[in-house]
Amino acid sequence: MDLKAFFQRRPGDYADTQALGQCLRQLVEAGLDQLPLPGSGRTLERFQHLAEVGGHDLGLCKLYEGHTDALAIIQQLGGSPTPSSTWGMWAAEPPDARVRVSPQGLMVTLNGRKAWCSGASVLSHALLTTWDEQDRQQLVAVALDQPGITITGHGWQAVGMGATGSIDVLFEGAEAQVIGSPGDYLQRPGFWQGGIGIAACWYGAAQSLAERLRRHCAQREEPHALAHLGAVDGALHAAATVLRFSALSIDAAPLADAELLARRARSVVEHAAEHVIQHVGHALGAGPYCKDRQFARLIADLPVFLRQSHAERDLAALGKHVIKGTWTL
Repeated sequence: MDLKAFFQRRPGDYADTQALGQCLRQLVEAGLDQLPLPGSGRTLERFQHLAEVGGHDLGLCKLYEGHTDALAIIQQLGGSPTPSSTWGMWAAEPPDARVRVSPQGLMVTLNGRKAWCSGASVLSHALLTTWDEQDRQQLVAVALDQPGITITGHGWQAVGMGATGSIDVLFEGAEAQVIGSPGDYLQRPGFWQGGIGIAACWYGAAQSLAERLRRHCAQREEPHALAHLGAVDGALHAAATVLRFSALSIDAAPLADAELLARRARSVVEHAAEHVIQHVGHALGAGPYCKDRQFARLIADLPVFLRQSHAERDLAALGKHVIKGTWTL
């Protein structure tokens, strides 16, 4: 069974975190979480799978992307995930929520609070960034069904992406396994490659919204709606072209620094997704917002998911990369 066939049997309506967690477990049981690794020669296939899930439900995609990213990271850094496990990838580092590890060695003890832990109440394991006694960032793997871990109900009041349950988790003497060496999480090539995977999720949701407009225009020709459809097509074509180029570039040089590639791709896809939201809304009016539950969920979720971009701060970082460059055709 492929992802498309799997989703044809599902309603595309996940009311809460428990429903998302159940669906993720079913995807794992069906082997549909086994995506090609970035740089394996099949990176575009990986992006296409992420986009497929994003077009179905962005809350599910958030958990699915985190799970598949964690599996890729573990393999890239020489580990092996527990069979049939479901993983979170928790790397947010607000200054008031840091987890410390002690002592050094393969097994460590965790203490502190981790914020923005998507799916914490329904996952079996998590990868998370922590800080060692020398203030170096260290990635660790932790089983969530042990003493010393408190899944709180704090830190998440979202409407869009609300079902992901991205709450705070407290660690008080919990045990974890070190994954890689200090600094490996950010320094490995897969970090920026994975950032382009996030953009593929954005693209999938935007494409799904655009399909509503395409169907509308196929049923009756309205000049203004057709103009909006043309604008949407141009935006999605640019985004898809950049994602395909990015996949080819990663496969051609899997160990290369992909930061510039990722920043450009994310900028283009974010801009395209925002265009789609605006044009589809203008063309279709209030109807699908109020009467199409999957559309309403996607249109509420996508702006929140897009905020994994840091907007003008990311554009400024991109500007620094290209300030001494040039553009050629």
